[in-house]
Amino acid sequence: MTEPQFVIPLWADLTAVGLGGVQGALFASGFRGRQRLDPLGVVIIGILIGMGGGLIRDLLLGVPPVTLQSNWYLMTATSAALVGMLLSNIFQRLNAAIIGLDAVVIGLFGAFGTSKALVLGLPIVPAIFIGSCAAVGGSILRDVIMGLPVAIMHVGSLYAVAAAVGCAVLAGATALGAPIVVAAIVGIAVTTVIRLLAVVFDISLPEQRALHRRKVAVETSSIPIVKP
Repeated sequence: MTEPQFVIPLWADLTAVGLGGVQGALFASGFRGRQRLDPLGVVIIGILIGMGGGLIRDLLLGVPPVTLQSNWYLMTATSAALVGMLLSNIFQRLNAAIIGLDAVVIGLFGAFGTSKALVLGLPIVPAIFIGSCAAVGGSILRDVIMGLPVAIMHVGSLYAVAAAVGCAVLAGATALGAPIVVAAIVGIAVTTVIRLLAVVFDISLPEQRALHRRKVAVETSSIPIVKP
C-alpha cells in the first residue's frame, strides 16, 4: 500500500509564501534608528516569514521540504519581500491592511500544515500541533534572527491561539466528514476572524501570575518566591 500523498496547489502555496514575504518585509522596514536593516536584511526577514512555516511543517512531518523542491518558492518570497520593502511607505499608512494580511498568512500556513498532517495519517492532536507550528514558525525564526523577544511567548493579541483554534476547527470538520478543502477554508476564516477581533478589541491571554506554594522540602528554600 502506498503512502498517501498530499499536494498543496502550487498557486495556493505560493500565495501564502508571497503574502508572508510582503508581511515580513513590512515588519523589517518598520525599524528605525540603530536597529534599521539594509535591503538584504529586509529580504532575509521576508524569506523567513514566507518560507519558514512550510519548512518547519515539512521537517516535523519528516518529508522533503516542498519549498526547496522548486525555484518558484524562493523567487516568490524574494520578489514579495522586495515589493514590500519598496512600497513600505504606502503600506505603513494602511495599518488595517497589514493586520489583515498578517491574519490571513497565519491562517493559510496553519491550514496547510494541519491538512498535510491529516492526509499523511497523523492523529488529530499532533496534526493541530504541526499546523500551529507552521502558522507561527516564520515569526519565531524572525524574532530569533533579529534578536527580539519571541512575540508568541509574551502577552499580546491572540496570535498562536488564533492559529490553534483555526487548526482545531479544520481537524474537527475533517473528522466529521467535511471535504478537506472546505475544512481548510473554514479553518483559515476562523483563524483570520479571531486574530482580527483580538487586535481590534485588544484581547489577549492574561498575564502569568506567580502562584503561592508551600515549602514541602528543604530544597525549595533556595528557590525565590516572586510575589505579585
